[in-house]
Amino acid sequence: MSVRITVCQDCCCGTVKKHPTTNHFSHLRRLREAAAKAGGTVRISQCLDTCETSNVVVVQASGHKPVWFGWVLHDDAIADLERWLAAGGPGSPVPDTLELHRITPPGLRAATDGAE
Repeated sequence: MSVRITVCQDCCCGTVKKHPTTNHFSHLRRLREAAAKAGGTVRISQCLDTCETSNVVVVQASGHKPVWFGWVLHDDAIADLERWLAAGGPGSPVPDTLELHRITPPGLRAATDGAE
């Protein structure tokens, strides 16, 4: 499995100003290591247009829809991502603890707003 992890680090995500108790550098290092073990890469993005759920991490794998995670602010969330990637990442079940971090991508939110 080859994965690409996108980490938002713009105005809200990945900033010490917004999240002073989060070790953004350690989280990025750990995500890079987990991606490398899964045969993938990490890229840094500008705004992913979902600042209300920062920090945002998007995991993509060929043949699978991207999986968006928000509120990735603590070591436990990073550990959950590491374990999920080691277990196969996209295409494998998302653990319940990580499921709590799943968010709807901004483009899809607009399409589903008002849907009953």
